[in-house]
Amino acid sequence: MLANLNDVLLPARKGKYGVGLFNTVNFEMARGVLQAAQTVGTPVIIGTAEVLLPYGPLEELSYFLLPMAKKAAVPVVVHYDHGLTYKKCVEALNLGFTSIMYDCSTDSYEENVRKVADITALAHSKNATVEAELGHVGDNEGAGQLNDPTAYYTDPLQAKDFVEKTKVDALAIAVGSAHGAYKFPPKLDFERIQTIRDTIPTPLVLHGGSGLTDADFRSAIASGISKINIFTDINVAQANAARAALEHGAGDMTGIIPYQVEAVAKEAERKMRLFFGK
Repeated sequence: MLANLNDVLLPARKGKYGVGLFNTVNFEMARGVLQAAQTVGTPVIIGTAEVLLPYGPLEELSYFLLPMAKKAAVPVVVHYDHGLTYKKCVEALNLGFTSIMYDCSTDSYEENVRKVADITALAHSKNATVEAELGHVGDNEGAGQLNDPTAYYTDPLQAKDFVEKTKVDALAIAVGSAHGAYKFPPKLDFERIQTIRDTIPTPLVLHGGSGLTDADFRSAIASGISKINIFTDINVAQANAARAALEHGAGDMTGIIPYQVEAVAKEAERKMRLFFGK
């Protein structure tokens, strides 16, 4: 069934469990993620990010993500992640996405507030929800390395001001995670997560989930995280499955696809059970 972030994250915050966002770029990834969610019986968030659009155009993804979400036996949020432009966020809303993340975290605080408040008003008029980012979650490639990453961590009092002014439905916070594959073990600031959770009523989001340990996830959720973003882990699982299929004698795509779907489903199911505490 089609849902938005409030439908799945408000119960998660109250119940102290996590809901995964699994970004996808093709039909096989989507099938695997939704298969896992229905096996576990957990809500799920599925979608794509602006940086992934070269591999799966937004409109084309909407053709199968939305119908699959509507007929699923569990709540499914169709989410546009890390929207970098207002135009693309509006396009996602017009296509029927039930949630968007407008990432203005590299703008000034005042610009972040202004832009996010504008898109939130529009999204709410369409019964869609909005996630924003405060602080800055870097990446694990050269351009994203920061000499002092703690300087970009989310300030709890600023988070309170931000959610009051923007009316966002979920807030991604910078607490030590990063996008992509980790080169060094991350160190999450669990105390900061707890402080932000106790300061604002808005569900909190952890970006850069792929590569964290199970203990990291459990502690982050216990500290107040309600939504965890995953892409790298299922992306790698699908690629490894294609190689395994070829090694096992598959000679065409119809031989490779079942391996890919099952590999994504297996990795997604493991994450869902971990996040949901099943």
